[in-house]
Amino acid sequence: MSLNLFLQNVANGLSLGSLYALIAIGYTMVYGILRLINFAHGEIFMLAPYFLYFGFLIFNLPWWASAVVAIILTAVTGMLSERIAYRPLRDAPKISVLISAIGVSFFLQNLAIVVFSGIPRSVHRPEFFKTLFQFGGIRIQSTLIASVIVSAIFLALLIYIVYRTKTGLAMRAISSDIETSRLMSVDVNRTIAITFMIGSALAAVGGILWGLRFPQLFPWMGMIPGLKAFIAAVVGGIGNIPGAMLGGLILGMSEILFVAFLPALSGYRDAFIFLILILILLFKPDGILGKNVQEKV
Repeated sequence: MSLNLFLQNVANGLSLGSLYALIAIGYTMVYGILRLINFAHGEIFMLAPYFLYFGFLIFNLPWWASAVVAIILTAVTGMLSERIAYRPLRDAPKISVLISAIGVSFFLQNLAIVVFSGIPRSVHRPEFFKTLFQFGGIRIQSTLIASVIVSAIFLALLIYIVYRTKTGLAMRAISSDIETSRLMSVDVNRTIAITFMIGSALAAVGGILWGLRFPQLFPWMGMIPGLKAFIAAVVGGIGNIPGAMLGGLILGMSEILFVAFLPALSGYRDAFIFLILILILLFKPDGILGKNVQEKV
């Protein structure tokens, strides 16, 4: 493999990994606070490009305004899912909450089929996102550059919120001990709702960027990216935000380089990702940056 081709694949892997990281953070934030795997997160991711599509084509909003509205609506949907499906079960056994999460996933997926129809739709891409840049022998689409830059901005904003604001302090307190946080006058319900909103907003950004990179919408489009983002969170250390970022980058890079070095096995790229998950669970089940936290009974 030539150097230019290798660098081309590294750029592609970095772009894909940044999208996985955005989605994985939603999993890791919710798990870090509630010890809950939100299996509806992939469907939350799927809604954002649909909101963008209808905002732009049906309501004739400017593209950027449609993107902002899509992020807001997706964040509100995430908050409503927490309020309706998870909050009433907060003191129930973990298996009940897990079943509820799976139910929300199927509900959103089938609701999208009814409302948006199962017909695949093409995403409108502004002219800027059709631009192709040439750096020596490397050709990079503007969508790849936008994915990395936008992801970096939102991830930096998230780190600021979590580690430099009172809301972030409340999130970290609840993740350590929810009962003690209640005794210290932390508004637990409000903080958890904000956590779902932030995680869903990041998934929305990832969904919009995904729609620009792979411009076809269908109601089950969030299934595979959602699973891979979950794997990225586990690889990095679920419950750990920097770990989710690292896991996303590792997964994206691994997937692209696997296809680049073994093109004859490109059909097994998803199997390769699940193999990484199996190896991590066997040899480092807490993830690369994760900590061994004992579940409270």
